[in-house]
Amino acid sequence: MNLTVKIFIGLILGAAIGLALNLGAPDLFTTLDTYIFGPLGTIFLNLIKMLVVPIVFFSITLGTASLGDPKKLGRIGGKTVGFFLVTTTIAIAIAISLAYVVEPGNIDIDTTGAEYESSEAPTVVETFTNIIPTNPIQAMVEGNMLQIIFFSIFIGLALAMLGKKTSGLMKAIEQGNDIMMYLVNMIMKFAPYGAFGLLASAIGEMGLDGAQAMFMYMVVVIAALFIHAIVTYGSAVSFLGKMSPVKFFKGFFPAMTVGFSTSSSSSTLPISMKTAQENLNVPKPISSFVQPLGATINMDGTAIMQGVATVFIAQVYGIDLSFSAIIMVILTAVLASIGTAGVPGVGLIMLAMVLNQVALPVEGIALIIGIDRLLDMTRTALNITGDAACAVVVSESEKKHGIENLEEQRLQA
Repeated sequence: MNLTVKIFIGLILGAAIGLALNLGAPDLFTTLDTYIFGPLGTIFLNLIKMLVVPIVFFSITLGTASLGDPKKLGRIGGKTVGFFLVTTTIAIAIAISLAYVVEPGNIDIDTTGAEYESSEAPTVVETFTNIIPTNPIQAMVEGNMLQIIFFSIFIGLALAMLGKKTSGLMKAIEQGNDIMMYLVNMIMKFAPYGAFGLLASAIGEMGLDGAQAMFMYMVVVIAALFIHAIVTYGSAVSFLGKMSPVKFFKGFFPAMTVGFSTSSSSSTLPISMKTAQENLNVPKPISSFVQPLGATINMDGTAIMQGVATVFIAQVYGIDLSFSAIIMVILTAVLASIGTAGVPGVGLIMLAMVLNQVALPVEGIALIIGIDRLLDMTRTALNITGDAACAVVVSESEKKHGIENLEEQRLQA
């Protein structure tokens, strides 16, 4: 039995046991969640989180050093950011359109007790100025991904420019990257048990009551996620990446299951990079640059949640959104996906920004918090799939520049 099947079985068993305990033995669920489900999930999350910072540093540094030419780096970076901005715009447009067709907010919900305290998010300007770390070691300690990426790109450029002078350090970084990939393989053996614990805990806590009250909202979000994955990513991979969508989704499915169980793009990064390189044949220099950047700023799943939630909250409160307000929602969500990169609880912070922008009650967020954990799992699976799709597209577009031979050329040098 391969690992993907084991993880899938773990997810199904976790969901079934969590739901059964929620319905039949809530007290027993609390005990099991405290001593079994919770610890299993936490151990798995901590194991892969342990590798995130070193793997981002090693992979981005190696990827940049392999690309060598700053012009090449700029070209790939431009394609990557452009892909993310376009797909995020399409994602939120799909979400808003579907929400208006289905009208999930036309239900009787008591909003009198809804309270939500929004956090202040950094502006786009603040985010860009804060990309440059004053202390790279502190950035690594705090897990500030944008700062780690920026520092790693600088180190990679220096290694590329200095060539043989730094061959010893380059060898050490390659060996560090090899160690990280070996550890990823080790940790993945624990993935089925971690997935079981995480889903049993999430489903057991939410139960049927929480799901039934918000059923239509959940249906619209999940439908939009599937449409975006199949239509947007499938088309991009097929027409721009010259790869069969079936091969793409089948090859990347192991990483999607891990992303679903962890609810974190950054935490899933070691597995998603390994899967893209081995199953989708994405060259290491491209994967090492595109996917860590995507895990930080690419939030198509979050954009979909914002689009559906905005229309849902407007419908619940009986507020009509004008066409200009809808355009403002799209623009704000796309810009916020960059402006709030790396901020904890980013999805709800971004949603608060969008609601404030179109004068909708921020308290409406309290209505969806109860089921946001489950939807966050599906959003994460979509986000990392978008990162992989971008890597496939950029890889194909760079073939004429000999990108697939960069690794061999550098090793020979």
